[in-house]
Amino acid sequence: MNYLWAFFIGGLICVIGQLLIDLTSVTPARILVGYVVGGVVLSALGWYQPLVELAGGGASVPLLGFGHLLAQGVREAVDAQGWLGAFLGGFTAASAGICASLIFGVFFALIAKSRDQN
Repeated sequence: MNYLWAFFIGGLICVIGQLLIDLTSVTPARILVGYVVGGVVLSALGWYQPLVELAGGGASVPLLGFGHLLAQGVREAVDAQGWLGAFLGGFTAASAGICASLIFGVFFALIAKSRDQN
């Protein structure tokens, strides 16, 4: 049943993003940023953690989950280090994902052949 919930919640998040792309004039970049900010807001309200507990990877892997991770890192760092944690906590919590995206980005840029889109 856990896999079903993960697939359903993760798929629903993707469907909402696809509908925003198809039915509105909002650019994909703004949708992505909106998802991250939405994850931060839902986490701040305390609504995202129950969703993560229900759906597991279906809720924690998408961009909403990244926003949730940033918010949780800031919350924990502020509790431990004071206001300085507001600047450090998000990077500390998300450092593995940020590092992996940079390394894989450089790796694929080196092995891929670039071309014009026209």
